[in-house]
Amino acid sequence: MANPSSIIEDGIEYSLGKYDGKRIIYDFPKILIFLEAKGKILFGQHFKIFEEDKDILFKLSNYFIKDHINCEKLRIDPDKGILLSGPVGCGKTSLMKLMRYLVPHQRSYVVMPCRNIVFAFNHLGYKTIEDYGDEGFFCFDDMGIEPIGRHYGRDCNVIGEILISRYELFLQTNLKTHGTTNLSAMEIEDMYGSRVRSRMKKLFNLIDFDYNTNDKRK
Repeated sequence: MANPSSIIEDGIEYSLGKYDGKRIIYDFPKILIFLEAKGKILFGQHFKIFEEDKDILFKLSNYFIKDHINCEKLRIDPDKGILLSGPVGCGKTSLMKLMRYLVPHQRSYVVMPCRNIVFAFNHLGYKTIEDYGDEGFFCFDDMGIEPIGRHYGRDCNVIGEILISRYELFLQTNLKTHGTTNLSAMEIEDMYGSRVRSRMKKLFNLIDFDYNTNDKRK
């Protein structure tokens, strides 16, 4: 039987902790080693784990490995999704793409740019809202900066409508939704309205970067 506490990448075995035959006892420093190595594979050799981001990664790691004790200490609800918030270039999208690989035994989510969803709506109409408001597992990337959708002359706040559908789905099936955003809580309310924002509070755990975080793309 394969050791579930180890992941092999490019022929190299990375230990994430110890397996006692029933559960994995994770080791956060080992998780960081794996995430940096996997990040270099995904994004190039320039990728690195920054010291300033380790608190964010600690929260994300405990959420994804479902460490209920640490999640309770960190005030993270493992039954809700993640909304990762922070300034442009802080690494939100890369981290959400990366964290999927920490738990390969769990169902993976698709990271989908919100502007692409709106462009699909403009072409295909309300079927797009049905598709993304349904049973897929998604991380909606860059929420709040997408344009308003327009199909046959009718305007639609596409992502807002999808979030309402995802909320109803969450109540019925507990299916999680993840997202990233550059916006503050007030800016999200301005974009989507108070009705959607109230549902977002029930859909997401908010994990946010310090807004003085440097742009890592420079």
